[in-house]
Parts: sequence; C-alpha cells; structure tokens
Amino acid sequence: MLSLKLPSILKIKSTIFFTINWLQDNWTNIFLSSLLIYLLVSKNITVQLSLNNQFPPTTKSQPNKRPTKAIKPTTASLPIGSANLTFAQKEQITYVKRFARVAQGEMQKFGIPASITLAQGLLESNAGKSPLASEKNNHFGIKCFSKKCKKGHCSNFSDDSHKDFFRNYNTAWESYRAHSEFLQGNRYKHLLQETNYKVWANGLVEAGYATDQSYGRKLINLIESLELYRYDEII
Repeated sequence: MLSLKLPSILKIKSTIFFTINWLQDNWTNIFLSSLLIYLLVSKNITVQLSLNNQFPPTTKSQPNKRPTKAIKPTTASLPIGSANLTFAQKEQITYVKRFARVAQGEMQKFGIPASITLAQGLLESNAGKSPLASEKNNHFGIKCFSKKCKKGHCSNFSDDSHKDFFRNYNTAWESYRAHSEFLQGNRYKHLLQETNYKVWANGLVEAGYATDQSYGRKLINLIESLELYRYDEII
C-alpha cells in the first residue's frame, strides 16, 4: 500500500513546490494585474454613478388639468385684433373695460347677465358718449315718472322726437344699480330665472323695454362681436 501511494504524494509535493516557486517569481505581475483590475472596476462604478446623477430616472409628466370652475375673466383685453379696430370699436372696448366688473357685481346681486347689462349700456349711452350719459350719468335711458321731482332729480332730453324727463345720477354706478332694480319689476321678473343672453335680449323686446323691434338683435350683435358673454362666467 505504501509503495502505491508514494508516487502520488511525491507528485502532489512537486506540484505545490512548483506553484510556490511560480508565485514567488511572478508575484509582482500578479499584484500589478490585480491592482489594474481593481482600478478599472472602481472607475467603471464611479462613471456609472456620475451618469446616474446627471440623468436621473424620468417620470411620466402629468398633463395640466383645466380648472373645473369657470374663471372670472379679466378686463385687461378683448378678443378683437387692435389692427382692425374702428374708432367706434375702440370706444366700445374702452367702455367695456371700465364697466365690466360693475356689471358682474350687479349680476351676482340681481341675476341679470353681465353681457346684457354691458350691451344695454353700450347701446343706450352710445358707449358713454351720449349727452345723457356724459352729463347726467344716465347710461340706460331711465326715465323719471315722478310728479314731485326735487331739483336736480331729472332733466329734460329729447327721446323719439318728443320731450321726456330722464333721471340724473351722481355717478355711473348709481345708474347701473338703478337699471338692475328697474329690471326687478313684474314686467321682467320672468327673465330673472334665465342665464342665456339671447333669451334675455329677445325677452326684453317682448316685455316692451324698447319700441325698436330690432333692439334684441342689436344687443345680441354687440354681445357676440365683443364676446361679452365671457363676463357671464364667474367662479
């Protein structure tokens, strides 16, 4: 048995001796190779980390959500292109910018669409340029039917080829409030449940607000040409 195992033991010892000698002769090369591998691996990790920091993982962008409620329009601009405006249109836009918020306030309090109030003001006062509007602050042609007027309460102006007495107001706002209160009367009461400007425009004619049968169409044309219906939307 011993004679059979001896060659194997000698072979193993020889292999170990050879390996030790090889390692002793080549340890420098082994060390440098290991160091090189370590540097390469470390550099790769550093580069990868740098790239990850520079380009973080992308996430799906959320689409912009539109507000669910109507936004109160501003009076900063109107849709008509300034290059194509006539002088009359410029005056109309100036008037709307001046009184849009007043009309919206009256709408909230009394239920009259702001577009209707603005269109009536534009039409009745000639965009604030009529003598009745510019001198007496009466923007809606509201007449005085009192038989006991105090001095300064009303003025005599021509209307439809005859003389009539019209209310005087200290401010234009008073005229807007008087207009809102006037439309609370029984003749127009049925319109207060409506929000559609077309229904209002035609309803005013049917209720006898104006003798001009094209009055409703004139209001609608003003509302649509200037997009006054935007002012009917309030948060």
